Formats: sequence, C-alpha cells, structure tokens
Amino acid sequence: MSNLIDIQSQIEKLQKQASEIKAKEFHSTVQDILSKMQAFGITVKDLQNAKPAKSANGVRGKRAVARGKLPKVGKRAGVAVAAKYRGPNGETWSGRGLTPKWLAALIAQGQNKESFAVNAQ
Repeated sequence: MSNLIDIQSQIEKLQKQASEIKAKEFHSTVQDILSKMQAFGITVKDLQNAKPAKSANGVRGKRAVARGKLPKVGKRAGVAVAAKYRGPNGETWSGRGLTPKWLAALIAQGQNKESFAVNAQ
C-alpha cells in the first residue's frame, strides 16, 4: 500500500463505510433525540430559541466571535514589552511569541540568538 493509488482507493472505501455507518445510526439518533425531547417537554421552538452552550474558552461558538463577542483577556494584554533582542538592521523582538523571520534566518546561518540580546550590545 505504498503507492498513491492504493491509498486513495482505501480512502474512498473508508469514506463509503463512514457514510453507511452514519446512515444506519441516523435513524436511531433521531429517535433518541425525539424521546429525550418528549421526556423533557422540549419543542422545536425551544431549540430554535436556545443559545449555544459556552465552550471551554468562554466564547459561544464561531458565530459569537463573528459578532464581536471575543473572550476576555487579561489586564496586561496589549502592554508593550521592552525589546530583548535587536537585529543588525535595527529590528527588535521582545522574546515573546514566535521567533521573527530575521532572527530565525540568522540562527539558521549558525549565529547564536544570545549574541543579539539587547544587554549584550
């Protein structure tokens, strides 16, 4: 199964199996939902008016983010941090977040990151 055609064939078979399983389980899932709706007295209108549950990060789904309801951030968010590294062309980096391209390129050339530390100059 080392060539692409074999792998694509297996993917097609697995997708077909997944579709068959989904079709088999669909009816029982709908019946389960309907029985729970009856047990709790839930109507379709209740479902339409329901708000989505909050996720782990406190945001209610993708739509909430699209409407501008972003998760709260800490008090120090957006506070400028002093530069910890300075590049040969005056570029700076605080040492937080991803390594900037200019520093990554210099490291790839074999230079030491600490040689660009602001306190080393």
